Amino acid sequence: VREEEPTITMMSIKSTISPKLRPVVQRAVQSHGIRPMTVLSKESGEEYKKQNYTARMKKTGRPVSPHVTIYAFPVGAISSITNRVTGCALSFGAFGLGGLDMVMGPGTSLSLMQYVGSQGFLIAAPAKFAVSFCIFYHYGGAIRHFAWDYFPDYLNNVDVPKSSMALIGASTVISAGTMFM
Repeated sequence: VREEEPTITMMSIKSTISPKLRPVVQRAVQSHGIRPMTVLSKESGEEYKKQNYTARMKKTGRPVSPHVTIYAFPVGAISSITNRVTGCALSFGAFGLGGLDMVMGPGTSLSLMQYVGSQGFLIAAPAKFAVSFCIFYHYGGAIRHFAWDYFPDYLNNVDVPKSSMALIGASTVISAGTMFM
């Protein structure tokens, strides 16, 4: 007894293939294990949109992916993100100080920095650390990228985490030292 093979509906290409070629295409699709395209009705498509990811996974019995909650960024990625953040902070700080001088007159930025510096250790030290960390980290990151440009052999999975940790550590120690100046 010969079993009937399931028919494959190819909604997307039925109109473009001549009726004589359809059986050939269907056999080719079946032999390669390709399944037909799913076509949703308007009602089922709207119902699908109403469900969130967690509800859909519960309905199918599949687990919800924990993604970011368990993923640990590599040190190289953290270093790259920190380099970008410090660059943005430096740009906004320079723009802010320049804008302050343009609006309020020359010397306003200097007066603001002197005021922050005179507020005592609890205010001045974190402000000095924040500014100096951005400067030293971003500058150190630039030197590291120049080194990678000229010595690409150091851009590998072993040396990148080492240089990232060295950059983070050196910037933190130097910035901590500037808090007491």
